[in-house]
Amino acid sequence: MRNTLLTLALLTTVPFAAQAACERPVCLTDPESLVFSKLIDFDDVMASLGLGSRLDDVLIRDGTTFGERFAGQSRHASGDFDVITGKPLLPLTVLDGGEGQTLGAMHVRGSIVIHGHGPRVYPKVEAVGEGAIAVLFERDQPALAFDIAGGEQGYASIKFINRQGEDIDTVTFGPLTEASYGFARQKMEPDIAGFILLNTDPQGISVDNLRFEGFDLMG
Repeated sequence: MRNTLLTLALLTTVPFAAQAACERPVCLTDPESLVFSKLIDFDDVMASLGLGSRLDDVLIRDGTTFGERFAGQSRHASGDFDVITGKPLLPLTVLDGGEGQTLGAMHVRGSIVIHGHGPRVYPKVEAVGEGAIAVLFERDQPALAFDIAGGEQGYASIKFINRQGEDIDTVTFGPLTEASYGFARQKMEPDIAGFILLNTDPQGISVDNLRFEGFDLMG
C-alpha cells in the first residue's frame, strides 16, 4: 500500500511522446510514467476476512463515486460475470446494484481492496470479484491508474465515458496478474468523466490504489 500521496506534477516528455504515437482514443500505459496528485485506497472501508464484507450502497471518496453502473444502464449476466449495457442518462449518476450485488471489500496482504459482486450474489464465493465496478470523477481526467489484486490470467475490459455519457473507448487487457495498470487519453485530452470495469477472470479481480489528477485541469 502506498503510504503518501504523490506530489502534484505533470507528465514527463517521454509519456507525451508515447501518447503522440498512440492510435486509439485511450491507451494502456506504463503507470510508472504517470505522476498523480490523488490516490484513493480503501483502508478505511469496513472489511472482513474470508469472502470480505458487503457494500450495498455507492461508495464516495475524494473526487470519486464508486458503484455498479450508471443510471440509464442495465445489468445482465454472462455466466458468473456482470455485463453492463446501455447509454448513461444525464447528469451522470452512479447506482448501486442491490443487496449482495454491488461492491465488496476484503483484506489482501495488509491492504483493503474492493471488488464487484457478480450475478451469483454475495455471500456465494462465485460472486466475489466477478461484478462490475463503475467510477465517476468529479472532474474530467486525461489519465488514471489502479492496482489489480487477484488476476489469474483472465481478462478485463474498461469502458471510458465522457461527461455527455458517450463512449470514448473500451480497452480490453490481460492476461491479468497482480500489477498496476495505467490508462491515458490520446494527446492527454481531459475528458474522461468515468469508467466501468468488467472482467472474466476465473477467480475474479479486486482493485486498489486508484490514482488520478495531477494535471492542470480546468472546471
